[in-house]
Amino acid sequence: MNITLVAATRMEIEPMLHYLSERIYLRRHQHIDTLITGVGIVSTTYQLARYFSKNKPTLAIQAGIAGSFHPIYAPGMVVSVREELMGDLGVSETDGWKDLFDLGFVAQNEMPWQNKKLTNPHQELLRKTALECVRGLTVNQISTNHEMISTIRDKYMPVVESMEGAAFHYVCLMEKIPFLQLRGISNYVGERNKANWKIRESIDALNQQLIKLINQITEPYT
Repeated sequence: MNITLVAATRMEIEPMLHYLSERIYLRRHQHIDTLITGVGIVSTTYQLARYFSKNKPTLAIQAGIAGSFHPIYAPGMVVSVREELMGDLGVSETDGWKDLFDLGFVAQNEMPWQNKKLTNPHQELLRKTALECVRGLTVNQISTNHEMISTIRDKYMPVVESMEGAAFHYVCLMEKIPFLQLRGISNYVGERNKANWKIRESIDALNQQLIKLINQITEPYT
């Protein structure tokens, strides 16, 4: 089984990389590769497309931290992202925010979109995470404007926000590569006081779930 671990930064999956380095048996029986894409939609799309042009893994797993739109999804929690939307690709009109679908530039079911969303069709893989599956929103800049946060929350009803999730879903769907996206929640969207963020805790929790998932997936092949 060939697995590719994808992250924007090495820091986000450092505990997982350390775990793999100490367990030769996992690397002996599996091919587990790592792709650090850099932060953001553009870099992630390019690095994934470049990588997939030469490699076709059995499974791609994106892991990283994210912001939460809802109090019940608190910093330190880990979720699996089932579907992604783009949160800032469009235009602010006098009558509100309009995305590419509202503007008629993209049909709501044009490949790889499904009802305006980038949805992971691999239900069995999603169940293997044993995590709550949520909706993600991807943006080019971290949301800080409370008026815009309220607008996109009401329009898209997202649970988590990242800067790479939609790019990952888009490329995997286009290349027909099975995938999963795991996110450790580090902060609430709009919270700018870094003292209230839990980056270290979210990374630790994320990697604990990632290690558990990798062991579960690779067990039949060892």
